[in-house]
Amino acid sequence: MGSMESGEVEAGMNDRASVFPDPEAVGRLALSDSGFVFDPVSGRSYSVNATGLALLRLLQKSTGLAEVVEALQERFEGDAATLERDVIEFASVLRSQIK
Repeated sequence: MGSMESGEVEAGMNDRASVFPDPEAVGRLALSDSGFVFDPVSGRSYSVNATGLALLRLLQKSTGLAEVVEALQERFEGDAATLERDVIEFASVLRSQIK
């Protein structure tokens, strides 16, 4: 994956549909405070850490990339570029797991 400047990501990938899974698919996930995630459609379950749980909760609110990165930066340590890269990577894995 090529390197992108932050402005390029905001301009080219801030569109929720190009970064995150279908909001309906994310919205149906059952989340527990312990990080247990259940997809009632597929029957699959997953475990996520505190950051993953926070990210999933943000995605269930139909938040865009810039807002997700900002919210995570307020809650967790990390620079915006690193958080943005990690969010995009997490979203890619999530898109492959839930439909």
